[in-house]
Amino acid sequence: MAGKHTVIAFVWDFDKTLIPKYSEAPLFKHFHVEESHFWNEVNHLADFYKSKGMKNVSNDTVYLNHILTYVEKGIFKNLNNKLLRELGAKIEFYNGVPKFFSALSNHIAQNSLYQKYDLVLEHYIVSTGLYEMIAGSKIGPYVDDIWANEFIEEPASPNFLESKRLKPKIHKSITQVGYIIDNTNKTRAIYEINKGVNKIPGIDVNTIIPKDQRRVPIQNVVYIADGPSDIPSFSAVNQNGGISYGVYKPGSQKDFEQAYELYQQGRVKFFSEADYSEGSHTFLTLQNILDTIAKRIVSEKQIEASPIIPKSQPLPQHIPGD
Repeated sequence: MAGKHTVIAFVWDFDKTLIPKYSEAPLFKHFHVEESHFWNEVNHLADFYKSKGMKNVSNDTVYLNHILTYVEKGIFKNLNNKLLRELGAKIEFYNGVPKFFSALSNHIAQNSLYQKYDLVLEHYIVSTGLYEMIAGSKIGPYVDDIWANEFIEEPASPNFLESKRLKPKIHKSITQVGYIIDNTNKTRAIYEINKGVNKIPGIDVNTIIPKDQRRVPIQNVVYIADGPSDIPSFSAVNQNGGISYGVYKPGSQKDFEQAYELYQQGRVKFFSEADYSEGSHTFLTLQNILDTIAKRIVSEKQIEASPIIPKSQPLPQHIPGD
């Protein structure tokens, strides 16, 4: 079990960070829907709904409602959470993933000095994608938790609390959005990791916990993502002493320039291409960052363990005639 302040957290964005495409790509392929057509519709939904009288539309998450519309109209016929998880297994990752995750974890677990002080590395994914697809992907077994959007299949009926009978689990089509995470409230997930909401029963993100008593200090957090949409999360980590890290699609001049601009603006402290294969620049840099954090924690623990030597008191002076 990890000791106080000995948890290091690598918090990952998903789409365009760990994978080259959007994670929903297998969903569109399964139902023979042109992916670009769907996203083009999504990009115009805000204007469409505002023309119908809506004041505000969430650009980050309105695609969830459009998926439900496709289900309702029979285009995504019988789409349920079970199928979403199965389709997640078809998500393609950048080079080195998920092996890179276990390599970093083993780097901590197999170091005798780090283990002496109970250091542990945890991996988290915080994404505006779909929880079931991410959990069903090959990265699922390598992460400690996932924050992403979730769907409800069978909504609770009115007076459901009075029902004494438990219904068997039936994988009906998804009908409602159960949990929403956008690019702004990704920061909420970071603070939930910080406080240990997912690990310690009875607390939530609003629970008052002094910074020096939180499970994962932000200075032990590395946030890795690909673009401007993650600026709120980059800022939350930077302002609290953590590490922000930008990645870009290998070989893409456009994505490189975007990452370089984030670096120039001070949004990210490091950036490199999204190649996580052993020996790559990204592999070595993130491993070095991990070591830097680990050595700082060890140093802090050694100082805490050192006996406090009181300042020496001056010897009493002999006064003649006493």
